[in-house]
Amino acid sequence: MTDNFKKRLIEIIETSFRLLEMKIANGGIISNNEASFQLELGYILKVVGQLYEFQPNEKFHLELENYIDLKETSIKSKSKKARVDIYLEFGNENEKIKGAIELKFLKKRNHREPNNRYDIFKDISNLEAYKENGIDICFFYISTDHSHYVNQPDYSIDTSDFDFRDGSEYKKGKILNYNTKKSYGKPIELKGSYKFKWTKPSENIYFMKLEI
Repeated sequence: MTDNFKKRLIEIIETSFRLLEMKIANGGIISNNEASFQLELGYILKVVGQLYEFQPNEKFHLELENYIDLKETSIKSKSKKARVDIYLEFGNENEKIKGAIELKFLKKRNHREPNNRYDIFKDISNLEAYKENGIDICFFYISTDHSHYVNQPDYSIDTSDFDFRDGSEYKKGKILNYNTKKSYGKPIELKGSYKFKWTKPSENIYFMKLEI
C-alpha cells in the first residue's frame, strides 16, 4: 500500500504542476511574486490531493512553511531546523507518505544575480537533506520570465559553477564555488546527479521541475 500512496502522491504533485503552468501561461492566474506562486500551487495541490482520497480513511494533508528537524546543519538555515515551502502527507491511519516542495519564482525586474543561481542549489541541497530525514518525495520547482536562467550563452567565470540552464547537468560530488571577492555563500556539494530541463508553455514564462 505504501508504494501505492507514493505513486499517487507523485501524480498529485506532477498534475498540480501542469495545471499551474497552464493557468499561468494562459492568464488564468496572475502571479506577481513567490508568495502568490506558493499560494496558488498550494490551492491546486489541495484540490487535486483531495480528489485522490479514494477511500473514506484516506487523507491528503498540506502545510505551507512547515518546519522539519534535520540530523545535520542546513546550509540554508544554518541550523538543524528547515522551513519547507510546501509540506505534504498522504495516506491513512496505518501508512503515510511525506513530501516536500521547494519553490523559486524569479522575476526579471528583481534581478539578483548571481545570488539567485546560488540559492537554487542551496534549495536542492536542502531537499536532499529532507530525504535523509524522513521525507519520501522531494521536488524543486521554479518559474521565471527571465531567459537569463534558461538559455544565457554564458556566465561569469567566478560563478559559472551555478548553472541550471536548459540541458545543463550537475554530476554527483562536484563542488560548486562562488569565487567573487566577497563570497555570497560557502561551497555546495550535492549528493545526487541532475539534468536540468525547462519548459516554455507561453512566450514569456519558463518552468522547471526537478525530482530529488
